[in-house]
Formats: sequence, structure tokens, C-alpha cells
Amino acid sequence: MVSLILKRLSLGLVTLWLVSVIIFVGIETLPGDACTAYLERDAQGQLLDNCRAALGLDKPAITRYLEWAAAAVQGDFGVSVDGETHITSEVALRVKNSILLAAGALSVGVPLAIFLGVVAGLWRDSFPDLFVSTAAIFAMTIPEFVTATILVLVFAIWLGWLPAVVLTPADAPALDFFPEFVPASIVLTFVMVAHIMRMVRSSVIEVMASEFVQMAQLKGVPYWRIVFRHALPSALLPAINVVALTVAWLLGGVVVVEVVFNYPGLGRMMIDAISDRNLPVIQAITLLVAATYVVINLVADLLTILLNPRQRSQLGRM
Repeated sequence: MVSLILKRLSLGLVTLWLVSVIIFVGIETLPGDACTAYLERDAQGQLLDNCRAALGLDKPAITRYLEWAAAAVQGDFGVSVDGETHITSEVALRVKNSILLAAGALSVGVPLAIFLGVVAGLWRDSFPDLFVSTAAIFAMTIPEFVTATILVLVFAIWLGWLPAVVLTPADAPALDFFPEFVPASIVLTFVMVAHIMRMVRSSVIEVMASEFVQMAQLKGVPYWRIVFRHALPSALLPAINVVALTVAWLLGGVVVVEVVFNYPGLGRMMIDAISDRNLPVIQAITLLVAATYVVINLVADLLTILLNPRQRSQLGRM
């Protein structure tokens, strides 16, 4: 197990290194640099030289990459193009807000998706299965901005139950975002439940048709004992990776939803950085999102191995 963890961790570190190289090279190949993009018509003379000196753009590319990568490993992403705003502190605020939004969606979405997937899988081709599966397909085909717009129209404008957009500043305490973050959380839950539910349903159907379940039925084991003690633990294992990808998707910044509801999360920060041509911030957020995916996928793989007796036994023989 230790060797497996080290192997996966090494692979994750190599992936992050490659991502950092791609990000840096991609920024380098753009016309101009961060200062010319930010200053636009004023990108000339002493003002341009001062900006480049503040961001270290007057150094060779390889030197700048090594300095940026070394600082990023320590959690320091440098300063914004204005030369004053520390990117790490600003990103930390937005990550906190994205975690709040993700926690609200996950706390409701994951249990609901598992429940609906189990119901649809156990009663395959019946009314519950047809109803839940149709609703899931409907949820997966509707774009997020359409769902968000309908939610605002119904619950914010017609009924007046929820606020239409978030007006709380990014640096406010977490409790100050309630109930403003609820509409965005509902939209994310709506989309997330559909994906996880379909995976759980397929897994439950596959496990219930497996040989060990049929053998238990022939031995006279009670149906619900087979379901809860034997089938469900095996059926829920494939859902771990789907949940992990969903968590990474949420923490990485759900751009469309955050923009529609004006939610000050990581996705909204990325859009603002692109609009302002703030290349150092774009670099930092992109690397952070990539690191989130790598770490969460590593944790999901290890959990799958620890919870799967067959994979544990294969590791023991290795």
C-alpha cells in the first residue's frame, strides 16, 4: 500500500509539473506580456518598465519559470498586475467561498443521488426507475445557465423566496452568504445529482445481476440483507470516482453558475482575471484547479482500493 501511495503521488507530482509547464508556455506564447495586456494603450515608457520590473518580466523565461514554480510550491503566487495585490490572499478568500458553495451542494446532492440511484437500480424498468432516469436525463441536457435563469425567475422574481444574486463581498464571513448562496447551490445540486445517480443505478443493476448475489438468493438469504450487506457496498465503489470528480469540479470553480449569481468564488475570479487580462492570476487559478483534480483523484483511487477487498488482496499478493 505504501509503494502504491508513493507511486500515485509521484505520478500526481509529475502531472502537476507538466501542467505548470503548459500553463507557463501558454502564457509566454501570447502576444505581448502581462504588462502590455494590462496597461493597453499606456504600455510604453517608464510605466511599462516599472510594471515589468515589479512582475519580474525583465528576466529570462527559464528564470521566471523556476522562480514562479518554486514560489508556487510554497503557496506564494506573487502579486497581481497592479503590483500591490497579493494573489495568494485573494485566491484564499475565493477558495473559502467556493468550499462553502460546494459543501452546500454536496451535503444534499450526494445522499440524494445515492438514494435515487439505489431506488432506480433495485426497481429497474418500473415507474420509480423510469421517473428518476427521465428526470436525470432532463437535468443533464439543460445547460446550467438555463436552470439558473429559471430558478431566479420562479423563486426570486415570482415568489420572492430567495435573492436573485449575491451582493455580499468576497471577504465576508461564511454565515453572511446565507441565504444568498442557496440558489447557486440548488443549481449545482440539480446537475450533480443526475450524474452520480446514473452511475449508482448502473452499478446497482450490475451488482444485483452478479453471481455472488444470485448464489446468496439461492441459499435463501433474505433479500434486503443481500441488498444492504452485500450488494450496496460493492455497488457504491464505482461512485467514489464520480463523486471525486464532482468535488473537484465544484472546488475548481463553477464558472457559469458563479457568474449568473454574481457569487464571489474561484470561477468568478477567473472570469474577472480574463476580462482584466490579469495573467498572473490566471496562472495561479489554473494551477490550483489542476492540483485540486490531482489530489482528489488520488484520494478517490486510494479509497476505492481500501474499500474493495479484491483489490486489497491483489495488492497483498504483489
